[in-house]
Amino acid sequence: MLTSCRACSRSTKRASSLCARSIAAFAAILICGASVFTSCSSNEDNSVVPVEPDLNVAEKIIGRWMIAERNGQPETTNQKQVFNFTSATKVFVSLSIAAKPGMPSSWVDNLESEVAINGNMVTITGHPDEVTTILDENKITNINDNEFTTKRKLTMTKNGEVTFSAEMTLRFVKVNADYSAEIFGMWEGRMTSEQSKYGDVEDHRWEYMTDDTFNFFRKVDGLWQLSDDDYADYFVAGNLLCTRWKNAGEGQEERREWWEIESIEDGVMKWKALRQKEDGTTYTATFEMKKVDVPTETEGNDLSDDIGFW
Repeated sequence: MLTSCRACSRSTKRASSLCARSIAAFAAILICGASVFTSCSSNEDNSVVPVEPDLNVAEKIIGRWMIAERNGQPETTNQKQVFNFTSATKVFVSLSIAAKPGMPSSWVDNLESEVAINGNMVTITGHPDEVTTILDENKITNINDNEFTTKRKLTMTKNGEVTFSAEMTLRFVKVNADYSAEIFGMWEGRMTSEQSKYGDVEDHRWEYMTDDTFNFFRKVDGLWQLSDDDYADYFVAGNLLCTRWKNAGEGQEERREWWEIESIEDGVMKWKALRQKEDGTTYTATFEMKKVDVPTETEGNDLSDDIGFW
């Protein structure tokens, strides 16, 4: 009996010891589990919103830029726009857009506009006339010395009512050339590509004046004749040449043309333009001309035939 009791006592002690160890192990599991769940809960409660990197837009955007791509596709020359940021608060905008459904035509030459930069957001506000406001909101996603990309939201209002709005992704390229003064004078040349909207294979002359107007000449029976136009305007924004004119006479419509000046060197000027056909395909038109002397009144228009394209 005493042996049995001692055995029970030993058994009871072992059971108590096992029980104590089991409780300690279970408690450890609970503590570890609690710490895991507490840690997860803490991470959820203190989630961190990713901070966009500061691209230093206010400094890098200074300069002249032209649209090169829209929504991943090359921009045709007739849709290109030039933005000349002279400071972090001011930009001069130049564009020539022909009228299309839902949007009127635009002829904007160095329109001074306000700029507000907040981090990587660039907001441009312009007033082409007394009743029109253009709000151009851009989220810059990448910028370097040669190009930048932006997610753009454009809104146009007239008398407070929205008349046009659109969103797009744009890629701009830096334009270092400025041909606005080098183009002055008279130039003679012709189309050098197979296709052009208004071009032909004959030599023509353009005289670009300092008052943003131009004279157009065509050769008739060996004589240069000045085109009879109601008006003929142009502007050069960096390397983008925009023209508009209207022939004199009843029923005539305004016509426009756009070119990118590739170079002006040694008295030779070269143009190129990306055009789009009605079927949506594109082609590149090219033009080349050389600078010629403006004839005096005594010389008239009877000029030597040896002055031509080469």
